[in-house]
Amino acid sequence: MRKLIVNSGYNVLSNIFVTFMSSAVVMLMLSLNSALSAEVNSAKPVLVHYMPWYASKPVSGEWGWHWTMGRFDPEKIRSNGQREVASHDYPLIGLYDSNDPDALECHVLQMKMAGINGVIVDWYGISDFRDYGHIHRNTRHLVKFIKQAGLKFAICYEDQTIKHMLENKFISQQDAVARGKDAFKWLDEHWLADDAYVKIQGQPILLVFGPQYYHKANWLQLKAGLSLPPLLFGLPHLTKSAGFDGMFLWPPVSGGKTVTPDEWQKQLRLHYDKSSAEPVLAVAFPGFHDIYEQAGLHKSYGLIEARGGKTLEESLKLAAESDSPLIQIATWNDYGEGTIVEPDTKRGYQSLEMIQNFIKSQDSNVTTATANDLRLPARLYQLKKQYQKQPDELQKLKKAAAFLFASQYDAAREILESYPLKTR
Repeated sequence: MRKLIVNSGYNVLSNIFVTFMSSAVVMLMLSLNSALSAEVNSAKPVLVHYMPWYASKPVSGEWGWHWTMGRFDPEKIRSNGQREVASHDYPLIGLYDSNDPDALECHVLQMKMAGINGVIVDWYGISDFRDYGHIHRNTRHLVKFIKQAGLKFAICYEDQTIKHMLENKFISQQDAVARGKDAFKWLDEHWLADDAYVKIQGQPILLVFGPQYYHKANWLQLKAGLSLPPLLFGLPHLTKSAGFDGMFLWPPVSGGKTVTPDEWQKQLRLHYDKSSAEPVLAVAFPGFHDIYEQAGLHKSYGLIEARGGKTLEESLKLAAESDSPLIQIATWNDYGEGTIVEPDTKRGYQSLEMIQNFIKSQDSNVTTATANDLRLPARLYQLKKQYQKQPDELQKLKKAAAFLFASQYDAAREILESYPLKTR
C-alpha cells in the first residue's frame, strides 16, 4: 500500500499563487515545458502509472499483500467464479503476478496497441525490505518489455520507503541519506541515460510520490555526483518546500469525501492555470474507489465516481487542453485504490478503448490496433497458461507474440485463433 498524501492543503493550495517570480525563474519554467513538448512532438505523450507489486500463488508460491491486504483470501472462490481479492475490481486475465513475463508481455502489448507512449513505474528503491526488492526485480523485468515494444519509461520514486525502514529499525538514522543515494546511484547507472527514458533537454525526469521523508537539502545530496541529475516532480502541495522542478497531479481525493465532477475539475484547472509559473504534469483518471476501509487498514481516502467512463473522458480532455507537456494516466493497475484502466471484468475494454480513441483524436497520424486487435494480448496470455506444459505449442504462441510486437496483428490472430480457449 502506498500512503496517499492528502490534506486540506491539496484542496486550497492553488489559491496560494506566487505572484512575484523573477523573470529568470519564469523563463526556466517556460523552457522546461516547451522543451519536452518539442521532444515528444506536438501531441502530448500519454503515459500510464504502473504498479509492479503483485504476487500470485501459482507464480510466486503465495498471494502477495496487494491482493490480500491481510484481510482477503484469493484461495476462496466467490459465487461469480472470481477469487476473493482486496479490490472492488477484478483483472480480465485474472489475478496475476508482476514477476510473470506472460503478464508483463500482455500489459505492454495492450499499451502499445492502444497507442500509449510509455509507462511511469512506481518504484521503491533497491533495498531488500518488505517487498521492495521484489518490486525492484519486477520493474527491471517490466522495462525489458517496455523497450521491446518501443515505448518510453520513467520512474516514480517512493521516498516513504526510508521512513518505513527507519520505523522498523532496518536502517539507522545515520544511514537514511546514504540509502537514498544508493537508489539514485543505481538509477543513474542503469536507467536515467537510457534512450527509452523520458527526458527534457537531455535531463531525465523523476517523479516522487510526495516527498514523504526527505527534505530540500536531502534531495540535493541525493542528486550530487550523478552523471545525469534528474528533474524532480512531486505532489502539488509538497514541491516548493522540497525545491523540486515541478509538480505532477493526482486524483484529488481527501477526507473520505465523495468528490463531485465540478470539484475535481475545479482543482485540476487551478493547477493547469498556473503552469506557466511551475511545470505541471497533467493527470487523467477513470475514478477513485479504494478498498482500504473494507480491508480494515484505515478510513477511505474518498470517492470519485467513474460515471460510466465520463470521468476518464473529461479528465483526458482537461489534460489535453492544459499546457502540460505530457499526460499521466493514474493508473494502469492500482486495484487497491480503484483507479485501473487495464481491461477488467466490470468494464471490459472500455477504458483502454477510450484512451485509444483519445490518442487518435490528438494525432491523426498515429496508427493503433483495431478494437478486435486489442483483445489479442489477453488471449495470448490465457493460451500461454493453458499450454504452459506443451513446449511445441508455446513456441507457436511465442511466434504470435513476436507478430504482436511487430504490429503484424493479422498474422498473430491467425495463430491465436487456431487454438480454442478453455472456459473457466
